[in-house]
Amino acid sequence: WYQRRVRGFFLDLCQNLVCYFEMKTLILPVLLVICVEAHYHIHDWNSMKNSGIAVGSGKNESCEYAEVYSYHIHVLFWQNNPNHTASAMALRDGFIEKFDLVNKNCTIGPGDPAPGHAMCVFNRVNLHPAGPFTTAQYAFFIPPKQLQETSSWILQHRGVHDVFIHPNTGCSSNDHTKWYTFSGAKWPIDASILRCNYPGCRPSRSEY
Repeated sequence: WYQRRVRGFFLDLCQNLVCYFEMKTLILPVLLVICVEAHYHIHDWNSMKNSGIAVGSGKNESCEYAEVYSYHIHVLFWQNNPNHTASAMALRDGFIEKFDLVNKNCTIGPGDPAPGHAMCVFNRVNLHPAGPFTTAQYAFFIPPKQLQETSSWILQHRGVHDVFIHPNTGCSSNDHTKWYTFSGAKWPIDASILRCNYPGCRPSRSEY
């Protein structure tokens, strides 16, 4: 009887130990994975903060496939030809009337991608080369959803004038020299004046 009791005790003990170590074998790897993942998530976040990278600012992002926030439609014309200038201004008036832009002047700078901003007219007409443009020009700010209707209208009504359309991503050099389209003559663009060159960049009000 005594031997049976002792034998039973050790059998129960062994079974409990087996169960205990089996549970440890299953649970410990799971706990280890959770702890390691938590450690590296915290470590990576702290590394980004301590490295000076402004998360979501765009300053360290590539311009290769930058998000498009808006567009500009520019009309270029000959400032030394009175008839050319007059017809360019008539085209501007027609666009303003067509898209109900009377008194809807832009309050943003020419280089601001201004995501979410409404369509507007840049009030300043450059009657001489200015910014990256090598001839007289004026421009309209176009939200992405209105690009098709506005560009279709301007291309069909441009007459003798040249139209330059480009996106606004914050990567100004790419916007004006890689991702643009011309209708009419292709004018040279002086990209050396463009200061903003990372996604989402917003220059000062007077800069491109």
